[in-house]
Amino acid sequence: MRRFNMAVLAAVTLSTALSAVPAHAGEASARPGLANCTAGACHFDVPPGTYDVRVVLGGKTASATSVSGETRRSLLPETAAPAGERVTRSFTVNVRTPEGEPTGPDGTPGLDLRIGGSAPALAGIKVTPARHARQIFLIGDSTVCDQPGDPYSGWGQQLPQYLRKGVSVANYADSGESTVTFLGNPRLWATVRPLIRPGDLVLVQFAHNDKTTDEATYRANLETLVAGVRERGGQPVLVTPIVRRWFNPDGTLNNGTALLVNGLGVDHPAVTRSVAAAHDVPLIDLTAKTKALVESLGVEGSKALYLYNEARDNTHTSVRGATAYAGLIRDELVTRHLVPKGKVRVG
Repeated sequence: MRRFNMAVLAAVTLSTALSAVPAHAGEASARPGLANCTAGACHFDVPPGTYDVRVVLGGKTASATSVSGETRRSLLPETAAPAGERVTRSFTVNVRTPEGEPTGPDGTPGLDLRIGGSAPALAGIKVTPARHARQIFLIGDSTVCDQPGDPYSGWGQQLPQYLRKGVSVANYADSGESTVTFLGNPRLWATVRPLIRPGDLVLVQFAHNDKTTDEATYRANLETLVAGVRERGGQPVLVTPIVRRWFNPDGTLNNGTALLVNGLGVDHPAVTRSVAAAHDVPLIDLTAKTKALVESLGVEGSKALYLYNEARDNTHTSVRGATAYAGLIRDELVTRHLVPKGKVRVG
């Protein structure tokens, strides 16, 4: 990562009347700061850290603009601006190396943002170091992580779009990890734990890869994670795993495959609930919530939440499914007063 003058960074501002395709490329290219953006992307040469991003959206015609960044993270949902009007939105983003999964490639240095939507129009953008931002750390498996390749998406990859300026998501979930491997790999728990600051949230979801983990070990590992977060002054939140889309003939998901009961008979959601109760840890019962949603959509309707049509995959979610499940997390964070309502996007 190249060195960067933080005083200069604080002044990086683009007020560029940039839209999907600039009407006069020569004129647009002469505007101050346009070197940081093209028609569909912006790059800021900043070191790892947490940054506030302020965007001004809109143009001469009606527009609808979304922002994503780094490893396919959704940072701002599609936002409409009437013709001739400007809409300002702000969010906070975590920049880290590796930028996606902790055991994956480093990715591109700095902050990369992509401007999308059905009718994108970016009129201005400003990036500054975040002051006193609260982090939501995520640790878990492939159903949570920042998936590098389309059409896969973890729910943690979609969560940032539901948060406003002042709260960012630091997603350290990693594909293929169990409670055993996450604790044992120095690139995972040993890396995340020192980053936790007082007041940070740490959401923990494991089970899909604890296929051979006995109950005592699974319980002890969750307790180790909870204790480690608290020792750093953070707030642990236990999250039961998303269901697998595995229907019974009667249209329910009441079976061990769907509800994450492993080959040893360990009921992972039940153990997670038990640990939360025993140690007074907030619990998000994502198993129950995703079960209800999948069953309500039925055998056919629920296929779109997962990658059934693309890969006959009933475990990993599509962007649509990950977005829906991230919305369930968002609702629980507000309901349980873990994140102030004013820091969350609704609708």
